[in-house]
Amino acid sequence: MNKKEIINIAVIAHVDAGKSTLVDAFLNQSGVFRENQEIIDCVMDSNDLERERGITIYSKNCAIEYNGVKINIVDTPGHADFSSEVERVIKAVDSAILIVDATEGPMPQTRFVLKKSLEKGIKPIVFINKIDKNNQRAEEVRDEILDLFIDLAADDEQLEFPVIYGIAVEGKAFYKLDGESEDLSPLFETIIKSVNTYPDLDDKPLQMQVYDLAYDDYLGRIGIGRVYQGTIKDGQEVAVYKRDGSIKKSKISKLKVYHGLSQNNVEEARSGDIVSVAGMADISIGETISEPGKVEALPMIEIAEPTLAMYFLVNDSPFAGEEGEYLTTRHLKARLDRELEVNVGLRVEKAANIEAYKVSGRGELHLSILLENMRREGYEVSVSKPEVLMKEINGKKHEPIEKVMIEVPEKYSGTVINKLNQRKGIMQSMLPDGSYLHLEYLVPTRGLIGFRSEFINDTSGEGTLIRSFAKYEEFKGEVPKRQNGVLVSNKKGTAMAYALSNLEERGVLFIEPGTKVYEGMIIGLNNRDNDLAVNACKNKKLTNVRASGSDDSINLSPAKEFTLEQALEFIEDDELVEITPEAIRLRKKILNEKMRLRNSK
Repeated sequence: MNKKEIINIAVIAHVDAGKSTLVDAFLNQSGVFRENQEIIDCVMDSNDLERERGITIYSKNCAIEYNGVKINIVDTPGHADFSSEVERVIKAVDSAILIVDATEGPMPQTRFVLKKSLEKGIKPIVFINKIDKNNQRAEEVRDEILDLFIDLAADDEQLEFPVIYGIAVEGKAFYKLDGESEDLSPLFETIIKSVNTYPDLDDKPLQMQVYDLAYDDYLGRIGIGRVYQGTIKDGQEVAVYKRDGSIKKSKISKLKVYHGLSQNNVEEARSGDIVSVAGMADISIGETISEPGKVEALPMIEIAEPTLAMYFLVNDSPFAGEEGEYLTTRHLKARLDRELEVNVGLRVEKAANIEAYKVSGRGELHLSILLENMRREGYEVSVSKPEVLMKEINGKKHEPIEKVMIEVPEKYSGTVINKLNQRKGIMQSMLPDGSYLHLEYLVPTRGLIGFRSEFINDTSGEGTLIRSFAKYEEFKGEVPKRQNGVLVSNKKGTAMAYALSNLEERGVLFIEPGTKVYEGMIIGLNNRDNDLAVNACKNKKLTNVRASGSDDSINLSPAKEFTLEQALEFIEDDELVEITPEAIRLRKKILNEKMRLRNSK
């Protein structure tokens, strides 16, 4: 076996700072691709949803070589809902490249990922990206990063972090802001110079810890982890130290290491490398793989607890089965069980008294990604309003609190501040920035459900809102709910332009003429605070008499369309979101109008 020197490095940053773009440049300049190979942007974001949304959802591995050193690179998610992935990855790497936008500076998630790195004793390399922007302020950002390191209690060695400036999209890195370079050589050289290669511990007993999971239809569950000492072989008999403290014997059926973007089958892998192993059907995050009789368990990796839950129900609307392939409780359970194979931040429980599953996750985005994947796979499902998971601490009810950073035009700031105060938010700071205000708040997660869409409307799309989990605090009391009622269809049929034109004065419509509706389906937002049952299928009666101008074409305002996240934020406790491969519909839990009225009394 060729004993190459190995360095494992994570790329960490806030969302949209340029992580995946930098990894693209790493791969391009390390000779991974053939000359005639078509190369796509953000090649590591291989999931369809990642490409559409422009964010990294799942941490992924690749490997490059530079001057004889193998560098395993882990591209991590930047969104707060997937922060548990970052926590696990940090433990398996020797260093991290912290990417910070030269204009925005450190953001809430930057603080989170940096804190985790510093706690593990890692000395990060700082990469200040996008220095080609007209409004870049790289020198100020460098000072802000130093302040952040000090604030997070970095030790003296960590405070001596190397700083590289760059333009990831052009694949360029610079030692100095006004320096010259044509490639990423300064960054490559800094990695080799400032990060020690992993020591040769091949002669010691095997010790590998799993930090991530994958699933293959043929191989089953796959454990991805780092070999801390010893060597691991294909077909080897091993002992697995389980999360519950038991030791289970098993056998490696397939061993792979990373080369470029691909995983190559190998007979043996050595200490320091990141490998994926198959053959252990119940392997889980944090478990240690060792040699039988020589088990030395590594400290277990803690998995972040979910903060939000919603109920997944079988779709029982009148349109059930018309658009999807998988409809039953059995289908739903099988899909959720499969998701649990790889999504360790998820919890699934059978609901009491109803045919449903309580699914808990790290946030709205975490759960909506699962639902979006399910609808694309042909599933039909109805889901309830997200609810926050409380904790009992010292006999008192505590709830999750989030740190919210807002950039808002000054003319809209009064409305935003008022609404955050109503939602039990506590202002931490307010700083002017030209014609904008920079606000920092601590707000209960409950108060932020449904706030993003209101915020976009209140700021005419000019404001930005970034949130991340901060801590648990005592229950803050009731927060305001949606102020308006909804327009609910009282008939099944096809929506008519004539009926919708008469309903426009009642509120904001969610459907267009020609949309199929059913009794109990929500078709609009009422201007008043009560729900209103309406007939959207009524058409104008035809007569032989025609009057000039009375039969002109009807012009309706464009209907409001909901994304999945917006729909989940919009609904109340007595409502559901019906999700199918073709549509996202809002509906009442009880479809019949008389039954709803009887139930509300």
